[in-house]
Amino acid sequence: MIRRILFHGLLAMALLLTGIATASGQGDFATTDTNGPPPTPLPTGLILIPGAVARSSDSRTPLPETGRIVRSVYRNAYFGLSYTLPEEWIQEFSGPPPSDTGQYVLAEISPSKSFKGPSRGSILITAQDLFFSLGPGQTAAEIIQDSAEHLPSFYKLESGPADLDIANHRVTRYDYASPAAGLHWRVLATEVRCHSVQFVLTSADPGLLDAMVEGVKHSEFLAEPTPGRGGGEVPVCIPHYAVPANIEYKVEPVMTTRKADSMPVRIIIGKSGKVEHVHVISAFAEQATIITDALLQWRFKPYLVNGEPVAVETGLVFGFDRKRAAAKKSAHLD
Repeated sequence: MIRRILFHGLLAMALLLTGIATASGQGDFATTDTNGPPPTPLPTGLILIPGAVARSSDSRTPLPETGRIVRSVYRNAYFGLSYTLPEEWIQEFSGPPPSDTGQYVLAEISPSKSFKGPSRGSILITAQDLFFSLGPGQTAAEIIQDSAEHLPSFYKLESGPADLDIANHRVTRYDYASPAAGLHWRVLATEVRCHSVQFVLTSADPGLLDAMVEGVKHSEFLAEPTPGRGGGEVPVCIPHYAVPANIEYKVEPVMTTRKADSMPVRIIIGKSGKVEHVHVISAFAEQATIITDALLQWRFKPYLVNGEPVAVETGLVFGFDRKRAAAKKSAHLD
């Protein structure tokens, strides 16, 4: 996850520099014809080629991607997360839409222009849906362990992984650094509703990082009777629940076009077995509508806890299942 974020950041910078060079008459795409008409500017405020997006069957049910910063506090109702930003830190840009492997950029936080601290840094809050994760780890702690064990050679592990408690949640932390760049990272992750929620803290100043970690320690998370798995006022999250043995009735979504290969979906099944909520995490608009209309007609056997029916949250994939394909490839290599 961290390496991918760094790669995309460098790629964005390279594209930015290319655009500057082109605009100034330099680079491979520069024109030497100064007598022709000026280029027509692209329209603003429009998405020229619509991409895959997330879609929900209703606007009342909280989603992972609908967290907001209000009065310097990041709040996310889906995860029950409340995090107070450091003083004079802001979110300047919103993150991208969820990926087709269930990865979310919840918030990107950095010092404002008025920040007077001796050093700067960044706070990245992410979530990985464990139903669709492609990595070997099946829990937040396992993902952190695997990441720490497979750091590239140009990074140096400083400490961890180690566990601590924050708001009655088990949080796994590890620290690493880039000696060449002079940067340090603190990574803290916990599991909420079958998601790995991570805080990735970056700075050249270890003292500033220590203060940032203390801020994370004062966060609040969803109170779950079964840690990481929900229960109580939120659905119990269960992987692989949407299987033939549990389905009493279903309508297959019939796609009229093929644009997105992998379309992960989370659904909430009520106590009666009826699908009450559909969250298409990544698909094109037409596909999302077809999937949602079909799933709202599905019926499941009620899930019982101590003999009483409870609401269930589970996931399924339409189209190409990347996680299943990755598991088959790994088994073949072994």
